[in-house]
Amino acid sequence: MSTLDVTLLRGGTSKGLFFRHDDLPPAGAARDALLLRVLGSPDPYGKQIDGLGTGISTTSKVVLLRPSQRDDHDIDYLFGHVSIAEPLIDWSGNCGNLSAAVPLFALLQGMVAHAPRDGAVSVRIWQANIGKTIIAELSMRDGRPVWEGDYRIDGVAFPGAPLTLRFLDPAGGASGRLFPTGRVCDSLSLPDGSRLTATLIDAGNPTVFVRAADVGLAGDERGDIADAAVNRRLEWARAAGAVAMGLAADIDTASRERPATPKVSFVSPNTAPGVALTARILSMGRLHHAYTGTGAIALAAAAAIDGTLVAEACGGVVRGEALRFAHASGQQQLEARLSSTPAGWHIDEVVMTRTARPLLQGSLFLPTQY
Repeated sequence: MSTLDVTLLRGGTSKGLFFRHDDLPPAGAARDALLLRVLGSPDPYGKQIDGLGTGISTTSKVVLLRPSQRDDHDIDYLFGHVSIAEPLIDWSGNCGNLSAAVPLFALLQGMVAHAPRDGAVSVRIWQANIGKTIIAELSMRDGRPVWEGDYRIDGVAFPGAPLTLRFLDPAGGASGRLFPTGRVCDSLSLPDGSRLTATLIDAGNPTVFVRAADVGLAGDERGDIADAAVNRRLEWARAAGAVAMGLAADIDTASRERPATPKVSFVSPNTAPGVALTARILSMGRLHHAYTGTGAIALAAAAAIDGTLVAEACGGVVRGEALRFAHASGQQQLEARLSSTPAGWHIDEVVMTRTARPLLQGSLFLPTQY
């Protein structure tokens, strides 16, 4: 009987299975087949009953970690978003929420040589999917990372210890540019012949922002979107955005091979004091119960740039201060820190506070065939 060590962790508003990189086969079909089977995918019933997935996009995730192969980083971090119904793992982007759990796993596994027994620790993470650096700042106590505390984030029922994530130079990880088309607003051509205004930005992960009203939504939706025509239009926008960004050859390829990125988000104004705008985001075709971490990075970056649909929804740019926005489970605050260059604005870093904790550690029983 074959087994595999695994740790289940929550990071932000996501959960995922964490593995040591070297415990798995090399990158390729064999590794993907193993991880799909572990999660219980593909499942035509959409529940992942015969695996550790739960039939929800925000928990159908895997993370592979190892001590960094780079001298100036502590950890190499690879993220895979596992399709529930299809035999596919999308390795094209990062998970911003699970980034908060990466330092916990690394510290528990003894991968960070400079970690003190007590006090503050900074973990420098190489995000291998998009080739970017994340710095996680947290505390140690008695040789273990601290995850218990009274800090709350909307979308998670229980409090935890605050953990700061600094996403350095987050632009262009997929396309090479903050605005892959060179424009802050584009007009997308959809398969039904209609056109849709969108902001296409590559920060954290590539993201397609549209106005909620332009896709027939109020902007304050919660739960699944029941209207099939609206869902189809959102997927068309996401896939057409992928093509415009140079990430896919055509819309069908984008839907088939890149279901996780780019993300599509719809935005609308918000009149509550201190809240800049309302935003919702889809993850693997389903409305996220809160908001994705990388989507929040893209949102904060777009809010700081004149002419984007996000800045429009805010009623003007949000720059030099924290952005607070409303999402499906409450609110979130983060800050995009910019500098002015001859070529335009540069996103130096995006800073957010999350919580995370380990949930389970043990041995997976592997099927003999997968």
